[in-house]
Amino acid sequence: MADKIMTVLAKETGGKSYKAHKYGLDHTERPFIDYGDDSIIWKKTAETTPHRKYVSLENLSKKLANRDEQLLTYFLDGSRRVFKVDDIAYKVSNGRSVIYPVIAGQIGVGCCRRVNKKVIPEKFKREIVLSLPDIADADGIPGFFNATAKKLNECAELKRVGIEFSTILPYKTAKSTDKKFEDRGTACIQDRMIEREKELVADLVREGKLNQDNYLVKDGSLEYKPTKEDKADKRKYQMFKNNYSWVLGASKNFNPETCLDINGKPNPGFIADLPLYHRTPVACFVSDFLGDDIQFAVWYIRLRDKKQTRTPFDGILKVEKILVTQEDVDNGIDSDLVDVLSAYLINERNPVCYGSDLRWANHIYPVYLTESFVKSKYLSTESFLHLF
Repeated sequence: MADKIMTVLAKETGGKSYKAHKYGLDHTERPFIDYGDDSIIWKKTAETTPHRKYVSLENLSKKLANRDEQLLTYFLDGSRRVFKVDDIAYKVSNGRSVIYPVIAGQIGVGCCRRVNKKVIPEKFKREIVLSLPDIADADGIPGFFNATAKKLNECAELKRVGIEFSTILPYKTAKSTDKKFEDRGTACIQDRMIEREKELVADLVREGKLNQDNYLVKDGSLEYKPTKEDKADKRKYQMFKNNYSWVLGASKNFNPETCLDINGKPNPGFIADLPLYHRTPVACFVSDFLGDDIQFAVWYIRLRDKKQTRTPFDGILKVEKILVTQEDVDNGIDSDLVDVLSAYLINERNPVCYGSDLRWANHIYPVYLTESFVKSKYLSTESFLHLF
């Protein structure tokens, strides 16, 4: 093409492109245990029967497996592939130049639905975005980054392959944190992906597809941060929470240190020793960055025998549900419902071991299929990087 993306970008933002080495920033295919601080405050039990020991679900799982009805109907996965595609220099105070990374990402958010025991695609959203240092807009012009994205989309090569940049996301360059610029740009793209996930859930709710007979299982945590607009409008904020009445978050990775015993002390061994096809009691927690406005119920289920896994936490699923109503906050979720939902999740575990995916022990099969569906929509790494 006449002008590569970086040539146009440097011209429009007054920067200097170095045509630097391009490489991926993702490590999502590796299983990991988050031993860090999740900033979670555990408050109390969050189910109607205050269990103190593990709850066996084996018999209930077998009983439900013989029935045709199914509460888990929709499965959602958000994914992103992020790359450092160049270095770009901008002049700062005293006329000196500072070099910043240019981050590019593909975002995919997909939902699949179970119909007659088959999982089929329901919805899909894809975006291609860039993340630049905020200093690229030296004059603070409103709408500058969106206008620059439109300029990029005029490139002949982008038109030829039918691709557009949705927007340019500025990352902060102020030295307020120790985060590397690459991590700041990646975080911007991650936040954008989460917004697309929230939109997809809202679409399903608006279309009347989620109810007590049709739950959505979302891959990962439900710790979605409401926007300032959500918080400013009480009606809108309650609507945000109501969207998650029939949504479960299922996390393959979690911080075992945040599991507390009945005395309120960290007890990761309580999760590690969880017997096969059992769940933990349900606990209520709030996170520091969300505050008391949103409370969560969380519990853990063992899908795989420890004999088949490599670490004590492989084969364990962390399940989250937002406590939407005041009754839920006061009394917790009905324990019988927790048992039924947990038993259904056990029955969704992967039927085979996927050697290409080291996270197989923590996967539930429909989510795995949804993740595969989303990733199949990506441009190949070679084609994507060639654009720059």
